[in-house]
Amino acid sequence: QVQLVESGGGLVQAGGSLRLSCTASGRTVSSYAMGWFRQGPGKELEFVAAISRSGLSIYYADSVKGRFTISRDNAKNTVFLQMNSLKPEDTAVYSCAARGTTYYSDTPSRVNDYPYWGQGTQVTVSS
Repeated sequence: QVQLVESGGGLVQAGGSLRLSCTASGRTVSSYAMGWFRQGPGKELEFVAAISRSGLSIYYADSVKGRFTISRDNAKNTVFLQMNSLKPEDTAVYSCAARGTTYYSDTPSRVNDYPYWGQGTQVTVSS
């Protein structure tokens, strides 16, 4: 079983940037496809980005494409989400998730695809 801890959230002005980190323990993250999700105030949990266990396949939600970048450093057991050009509507609790997979190109995007979740980190974008 893998444990996930997010960090890097905070308060930023619109147009600014933040970099979120998700560090795994318990198991090596290289065996897992990883995803980022977010839940804004009064909204449902939504997919943001996913990266395959190899890092070669990446998938973004349309709402963040061109602004956010997901990456991973398997040697450090960490996945990142670089968020640029932030908008007030990006305000949410951001959570990372892990899914064990044998497929090197797997980039799952559904909440139910992921059995392991972190506790989340708050991102607030002021206008």
